[in-house]
Amino acid sequence: MSKTTNNQTVVGSTAITETKAVSTNFAHAATDSEIEKARKALELNGFKVTVVDALDDAKQAVIKTVPKGSEVFTATSVTLDKSGLTEVLNSDNYVSVRNKFMPLYGQPDKAVEMKRIGSGSDYAVGSVHALTQDGQALIASATGSQLPNYVYGASNVIWVVGSQKIVKDLAQGLERIETHTFQLEDARAQEAYGAHSSLNKILFYRQENPGRVSIILVKESVGF
Repeated sequence: MSKTTNNQTVVGSTAITETKAVSTNFAHAATDSEIEKARKALELNGFKVTVVDALDDAKQAVIKTVPKGSEVFTATSVTLDKSGLTEVLNSDNYVSVRNKFMPLYGQPDKAVEMKRIGSGSDYAVGSVHALTQDGQALIASATGSQLPNYVYGASNVIWVVGSQKIVKDLAQGLERIETHTFQLEDARAQEAYGAHSSLNKILFYRQENPGRVSIILVKESVGF
């Protein structure tokens, strides 16, 4: 079942939970020509794209963009963790949504409050799992907790994305998510939480009003 607008499609289907061997077809950094093709297409679709050489360059770009004191939602992201942005953006220099969440975890009667807190930040910072060369973004999620901010709630969205996530089209993007991203995320979840992940929701992001969503595209291979 899916819900579609002209700009975004959220797909819900039978959960993918089976762990398989990780495909190595989607682990290598894109070429300069592939990066440039994706950049041009994404910008035509309303996304602001900044190409940087290294992950630390992306970190500095985010820090310069997000004013201190802003309310910030950080999505669970290997890319953010490796860059150090998870730690920076959840520090006392910002109003951290995740820090607001922490006292509420494990309390069923606080679930609605958590959803409200996590759905309307000044900035939402995370990553995506595929960028197509015709200018679309794909984001997979088990719970969907990051999607409300990405789609509508946050005033500003920033995605830090390794260039290995550039794919030809939506079909290849889905293949990347199912054979590469999910397998790595499932292993991470088992190590971190002692439980399997599940591929429950996928967001196809086609277009955006200019100025709201920024993509910092790293030439390196980083993240899942």
